[in-house]
Amino acid sequence: MTWLNYHHLRYFWTIVREGSVTRAAEVLRLAQPTLSAQIRQLEGSLGVRLFERKGRGLVPTEAGRTVFRYADEIFTLGHELREALQGRAPGKPLPFVVGVSDVLPKLLVHQLLQPALALPEPVRLVCHEDGLDALLERLFRYELDLVLSEAPLRGQGRGRAFSHLLGACGVDVFGTRALIRRFGDAFPACLHGAPMLLPSEGTALRAGLERWLGQRGLRPVIRGEFDDNALLKMFGRAGEGFFAAPDALSADLAQDHGMVRLGAAEGMKAQVYALSAERRLAHPAVLAIRKAAQEEVFT
Repeated sequence: MTWLNYHHLRYFWTIVREGSVTRAAEVLRLAQPTLSAQIRQLEGSLGVRLFERKGRGLVPTEAGRTVFRYADEIFTLGHELREALQGRAPGKPLPFVVGVSDVLPKLLVHQLLQPALALPEPVRLVCHEDGLDALLERLFRYELDLVLSEAPLRGQGRGRAFSHLLGACGVDVFGTRALIRRFGDAFPACLHGAPMLLPSEGTALRAGLERWLGQRGLRPVIRGEFDDNALLKMFGRAGEGFFAAPDALSADLAQDHGMVRLGAAEGMKAQVYALSAERRLAHPAVLAIRKAAQEEVFT
């Protein structure tokens, strides 16, 4: 009986994930000729060609795509096993490393992550905030257990990940009392010609707001655009313009930031997704977050 060489299988899996032999050789710290020779041995043991040339690069054959799907499941399960064993070492807190998209409201992120710290077993929470592309790169390298995003994946990056909807809520528009006195409270008409603060282009909330405003013929004066949601709120608190936020935060914005809710952006939805490298969510902290999101945050 011929046993499968899992080292060779991992080399093949890495080449497909990285998109080229050159990049895979850098990640694996192997010489390219050595890596190519190992792939030829794997092809010989399997009796199929795994790659074919397309232009200047290599792409998996149909058999190669089948092998990759199995390899992906094998190494994903192996990673889950290692993390599960490490997390249950006696006296050691369960590590939980989360990437947070910088466009998500920090108040909402806190509400979503807090249940992870309320688990019976101790959890060590590590948060990294960045743009989505950078976070996905780290997720594909298994440096993160989870990424919180405002939108599902749509083919970004070289690896494979899965989108899990945590919940959705409406979107409200807020402003200071001084702004409302100046521009009136006849919502949403008061937004026409009024200063407004928007999230940066390319975000789901920005696209939804532009569509909502356009459908109503409203043309506010854009006073600022922000990658960081917390910074946008700071400018909103200073009265620099009206802004939109998930209605799940209405009470916090009114109580802690002194903002006034003008009204709901009818038809708009703010969503939060958990992006993971595994199809099945298994980390205890992730399961606690999903449960709380569905039963408490997005009710």
